[in-house]
Amino acid sequence: MVQVCLNGPRGAADGTAVPLTPEAMARSAAEAVAAGATDIHVHPKTPCGQDTLSPRVVAATLEAIRALVPVPVGVTTGAWSEPDPAARVARVREWTVLPDHASVNWHEPGAESVAAALIERGVGVEAGIWSGTDAAARFARSPLGPRVLRVLAEVTDTEAAETAADRLLADLGPAHGRPVLLHGEDAGAWPVLRLAGRLGLATRVGLEDTLVLPDGQRAVSNAQLVAEGLVQYGCAQRSS
Repeated sequence: MVQVCLNGPRGAADGTAVPLTPEAMARSAAEAVAAGATDIHVHPKTPCGQDTLSPRVVAATLEAIRALVPVPVGVTTGAWSEPDPAARVARVREWTVLPDHASVNWHEPGAESVAAALIERGVGVEAGIWSGTDAAARFARSPLGPRVLRVLAEVTDTEAAETAADRLLADLGPAHGRPVLLHGEDAGAWPVLRLAGRLGLATRVGLEDTLVLPDGQRAVSNAQLVAEGLVQYGCAQRSS
């Protein structure tokens, strides 16, 4: 599986390729799926371009994307979009249109409460396990571990990304038997994607994780990143 991460917490300063409105996200999602993406991760945005868990905005974003693509669509529940854990749980319970899945960063305060609220509503949980945090140890102890949809092994180290990825996967161990999606960010995005290919793990690529192609050129769209990601992923598998 290659998931496309459409925008992340990026904003207008990151370039016009980053989709910020529901309509732009939907168009970008459709192009990425046509290029080969099989799953979508998106950050719904306020009109000012800030990440939000607002039921109205989440609904508008999901409805716009689902009108154009048939694949699963997931959203973020990152603490930056709603710092108070109780308010984050309340927002999830207020959603009127539900995503297929939602990412929960396990190192953040209130992560298990947010995950429990999502599971109660029938939303798949992507357990975000960041390198450089205690998230792997927390997840190993979590009674919710066996109930998550998959684990997002998120490599935040951009200088020694493959080494950090190996360490993170070792820390995760069996990961409660759940599927693992491995990905990096910025300078680590492409090395970690190729590692995922060699290991036969799911991965993701898109303007949230990187703004550039492997050769350093600026990407013009999520579709371009997905197309190149599939090439890099497939080449890594064949060379392993």
